[in-house]
Amino acid sequence: MTLTLPPAEAARELVEPVLREAVDRLDARAARVARYHFGWVDEAGRPAAAGGKALRPTLAVLSGRAAGAGLDGCLPAAAAVELVHAFSLLHDDVMDDDPVRRHRPAAWTVFGRSAAILCGNALLTVAGDLLLEQGTQGHVEAARALNRATLSLVAGQALDLEFQDRGDVTLDECLLMSRHKTASLLACACSIGVTAAGGPAALTEALTGFGTEAGLAFQLADDLLGIWGRAEQTGKPVLSDLRTRKKSLPVVAALTGGTPAGHRLAGLLARPEPLAEADLHDAARLIEEAGGRAWAEREAARRLDAATRHLANADLPPDVRDEFLHIARFLASRDH
Repeated sequence: MTLTLPPAEAARELVEPVLREAVDRLDARAARVARYHFGWVDEAGRPAAAGGKALRPTLAVLSGRAAGAGLDGCLPAAAAVELVHAFSLLHDDVMDDDPVRRHRPAAWTVFGRSAAILCGNALLTVAGDLLLEQGTQGHVEAARALNRATLSLVAGQALDLEFQDRGDVTLDECLLMSRHKTASLLACACSIGVTAAGGPAALTEALTGFGTEAGLAFQLADDLLGIWGRAEQTGKPVLSDLRTRKKSLPVVAALTGGTPAGHRLAGLLARPEPLAEADLHDAARLIEEAGGRAWAEREAARRLDAATRHLANADLPPDVRDEFLHIARFLASRDH
């Protein structure tokens, strides 16, 4: 019997058993890393509660509700999206030498780089299995959609890495990177429930457009937190993105704005030696003075408006529309 999907707030509790079953399929070493990365256990394998907010599974469940789907078809799709997200974070932390994830040591610092990479590979493989083993045409199409999103995500990460060695990154290039790296998977999460249920193409298109714009708003908010967020908000050291000289959107907006402050910022970031604490604060001040912060805040609001317009004429239940909009507003203005 097909069950009616519950409100989005319950998505994490519903998806977690599916995720745990998927992790149980892994070999013991990879499973240990995955359980730690998902926040279910600590470094010694003892039970813990340090997971993320499960935004993507929530969006996937909502998209299933939008198409009138039931739990039996929606939860594998929601879990698959979260598995791909976990894969991306495991690899991202290794490539960026990022030592912290969700207020805890990143998995690679605990288990080693190779173990984290192999665990990510395993999670990506299991994500596809979850969808294909459902045996419906909708789930086959959902697997294809998730593969396309994953390829886009990988392309975005490649651009992000390339930008580290370039001093001429344009704002359009930076937006393209964010569209690939962040917005593609979020857009997939917003529409994969419809795809898995064999829902109408027009609804899939509307929710994909919504997710793309909401994903860009999310990245802009994340980039603002990466410079001006507090450690208790982000789970990372203050000014973390400036410590690594990340070419985030506010930074690139400041560097390409043609202002005196932007030129001084470029000189500061081009120094070969590590930046001192005072330099980091100077860089944050220069980004703001050059207009990078204000541009990112305006652009996040503009992307949120665009996301809202995608939902305006979509044929979906009013309560589902409201929940999508609530999540989009959280993504665009989050302070935690």
